[in-house]
Amino acid sequence: MTTRILIIEDETSIAELERDYFELNGFHVDLCHSGNEGLRLALQGDYALVIVDLQLPGMNGYELCNRIRQEKEVPILVVSAKKEEIDKIRAFHQGADDYITKPFSPSELVARAKAHLTRYERLMGKREAAANTELRFRGLVIDKASRRVQVRNNEVVFTTREFGLLEFLASHPNRVFSKEELFERIWGMDSNGDIATVTVHIRRLREKIEVDPSDPQYIETVWGAGYRFSV
Repeated sequence: MTTRILIIEDETSIAELERDYFELNGFHVDLCHSGNEGLRLALQGDYALVIVDLQLPGMNGYELCNRIRQEKEVPILVVSAKKEEIDKIRAFHQGADDYITKPFSPSELVARAKAHLTRYERLMGKREAAANTELRFRGLVIDKASRRVQVRNNEVVFTTREFGLLEFLASHPNRVFSKEELFERIWGMDSNGDIATVTVHIRRLREKIEVDPSDPQYIETVWGAGYRFSV
């Protein structure tokens, strides 16, 4: 799949030079020449990276960076003739990820863009991995990797069986499981024990996670069928 980037640059010759180098490196490039049009495209399009000039007609590059950053989590590279340190600091403060001064090396610009894209993809991968290890429901956070649970911002300690039962139910929201199914899944068919232990563990879970255990909002009893984790 071709990576799409947006170049917002009012000097046509510079914009086309940037476009040519990125296209030579396999990118799909869209160009625009004003801040207002750039903002519209940046927010509506599915771009992997945005390159912004600071001195644009209409909305200037500083405000453009800020507006994009409020809505999108995408690398923003500033390419500008403004060389003062205060200009760079201001651009970074408004959400830019990098700053390159004109005149610039097109090859360096492409290299920096690739570096930011790689870093961004790695960061997003880590975030997705972290998200996949956590279950979040209305003030309840279950971290499957660390086997820790937070209830309304307070960490609560669970036994191994309690955590296993809570994790299993929360991993299958709104699905009803009988006591027999839960006993088999958590304790195992060959486990020595009474199926009544499921009821005992459900009661303990409610005492630890529910605001009012007598009126459970997470783990509901489905009479005649079993239990379900409600979301």
